Amino acid sequence: MGTISLEGLEFFAYHGFYDEEQKIGNKYSVDITVTTDFTEAARRDRLSATVNYEELYRITHEAMQRPARLLEHIAHTIIEEIKKKYPDVASVEVSVSKFNPPVGGVCHRARITLRE
Repeated sequence: MGTISLEGLEFFAYHGFYDEEQKIGNKYSVDITVTTDFTEAARRDRLSATVNYEELYRITHEAMQRPARLLEHIAHTIIEEIKKKYPDVASVEVSVSKFNPPVGGVCHRARITLRE
């Protein structure tokens, strides 16, 4: 078993609990870690035997284009799509951060992490 990670994927998207957030948009960051057996990929040097980084990015990009109220929902959507594409993965962990969330004070970002 090993892990494949994409860190610091950045998007401008229209998520948020408040209607105003969904109108003006915000900057988001996503980190993904996939735990899987890539022994065969390491031995044979074949992309087809592992999880493709480009595919992880595509899945994340598509999920970020669909407005959502909660960061938890975004992470869950990304995880479900990754598991659909790569059913043999052992686990997927996704963290979603929202920059400058509306909390009534200074906060650089709010972050949730979901692992399934």
